[in-house]
Amino acid sequence: MKSKKNIKGIIILAILCMVSVLFINISLASNTATVSVETARLRETADTSGKVLDLLSMNDKVEVLEKTGDWYKVRAKGITGYLRNDLITVEEGNLVEETNTNNSEAEENVNITNEEVNDKEQNVEDTEEIEKGMQKIAKDTKLKIVPAINATDIVEVKKDEEVNVIEIINDWVCVETQNTKGWIRKENIQKEEPAKEVVAEVVEEVTIKKLYVNTESIFVREEPSRTSNKVTSLVINTLVDVVSEENGWSKVKVNGKEGYILSTLLSTRRQETSRSSTTRTQTNTQTSNTANTEIAQVASKNEETQAVAPAVIGAGATVVTTARGYIGSRYVYGGTTPSGFDCSGFTSYVFRLHGVNLNRTAAGQYSNGVAVSKANLQPGDLVMFGKSGISHVGIYIGGGNMVHAANSANGVRIDNINSGYYANQYVGARRVI
Repeated sequence: MKSKKNIKGIIILAILCMVSVLFINISLASNTATVSVETARLRETADTSGKVLDLLSMNDKVEVLEKTGDWYKVRAKGITGYLRNDLITVEEGNLVEETNTNNSEAEENVNITNEEVNDKEQNVEDTEEIEKGMQKIAKDTKLKIVPAINATDIVEVKKDEEVNVIEIINDWVCVETQNTKGWIRKENIQKEEPAKEVVAEVVEEVTIKKLYVNTESIFVREEPSRTSNKVTSLVINTLVDVVSEENGWSKVKVNGKEGYILSTLLSTRRQETSRSSTTRTQTNTQTSNTANTEIAQVASKNEETQAVAPAVIGAGATVVTTARGYIGSRYVYGGTTPSGFDCSGFTSYVFRLHGVNLNRTAAGQYSNGVAVSKANLQPGDLVMFGKSGISHVGIYIGGGNMVHAANSANGVRIDNINSGYYANQYVGARRVI
């Protein structure tokens, strides 16, 4: 009799347990939970070896669908997966489920795993060095679908390939290529030396006049003399600040530089220009004669290089003249102004001065204009180089030479495209003007 009572009690207890479990699963279907650790992996299956679907951060909200052992099936960011119970706090009305903080496995997700940290403290300074914007890949690597070591690979990116950094999270960087977007470790981004601090210039209290360059291409000189050293070159309709005038010369400030321009080469109004013509109608004989002298000086041998300027005519000639004026400018990765250029930043800047807008990267510029064979190159054509894809671009100036922003050691200079590295890495050319 007693045995029958015991059996009956066990059956009732089992039924109560089943009802309790069913009740808990049903109630959890409407529960929400909050991630209670710094980083939690959302896995495809309810075990620590399951594929990582996404990374969740502290205080992220998830929808709890059911509980399976030590794991919760949840929905987060539109993705359904599993989180261990010690990584979240489940809430239902005033009821807060107590998490198991003593679980020996909690260490895996409370802190990012050793293979993902890779000595996190030593990498703090590296994170600060990486900035959003165009950067270069330090070595061949693969983009991940999410920022995790064992996440699915998307596509391979090559050393020196330019990518757009759009987000930085801990040791991971989200980058965008021309075709896709994904995550890589931050050590795979090339580090740039910090730019030297520029001392602020004291602005004198003077009356500043704004005038336009009225000639196709001119030099800004260090002193008010045609034999003085050149500071930079400017093209027609460049706006300059005139701070003073003396003996037929105007002291100007432009693009962060200061120097002198013949006053006759400046006007109060913009000039009418045409892409198909490299000359304009002059309204003053004296201005025309002086301007022609300056243009002839630009086309002469450049003092900073052994290469001699080729005799070129047509639309490409003005581009070449402008480009040669920046020889000696320093190389700055991501730079797009005379204070510092990278290769595609230099070509974009020069052509923009002539009314032609190019894509930002060297690879992107390979889709601008029309293709040109090497045998039919003309001054002003873009020439492209690379081992697997386009990684460098310059402006052809004739005679087998190009002017380009070479690297941080040499800056803007002239090199021959038919010798050494450039002969081996030549890919093709584009005519954009």
